[in-house]
Amino acid sequence: MERTGIVTMKGNPVTLVGPEIKPGDAAPDFTVLDGKLRPVTLKEHAGKVVILSVAPSLDTPVCDLQAHRFNDEAAALGSGVAVLNISMDLPFAINRFCLTGNIENMQVLSDHRDASFGTSWGVLIKELRLLARAVFVVDGSGTVRYAEIVPEVTNHPDYDKAIQAARSLVV
Repeated sequence: MERTGIVTMKGNPVTLVGPEIKPGDAAPDFTVLDGKLRPVTLKEHAGKVVILSVAPSLDTPVCDLQAHRFNDEAAALGSGVAVLNISMDLPFAINRFCLTGNIENMQVLSDHRDASFGTSWGVLIKELRLLARAVFVVDGSGTVRYAEIVPEVTNHPDYDKAIQAARSLVV
């Protein structure tokens, strides 16, 4: 499934591959890789509130700020919330980013191998094989409670709304 008219990259329209994920939908599972090439799935976080911070590449200023903002927020959210940052960056680049950026409170993950996350969550940019900037919040029972796909990839998501959505689900 391909969708147009949703996202631009530097003002140029791009095509998203995959379904539109909306609040109330069952959260699709996916398999991504951590920095040690270990597969990670959404199911591993069952029972927790999960914030999915989606970024095109950690090597860009907005993505760097997005990762650091959610890393900082993760520290305050407690053990009932898992924060996952997902991009198409290689696992080796993820390791370097986490080490040099002191990212310790969230998992930083790579979708480069299969684009499993991008295609199942509808954020894979066909023309660039990058992920569109987005934030999703999933409750402990696996239901999407918040979804934001940023219309212009180079802009920031609404951090406050996403954090508020996660906090409202913490019991």
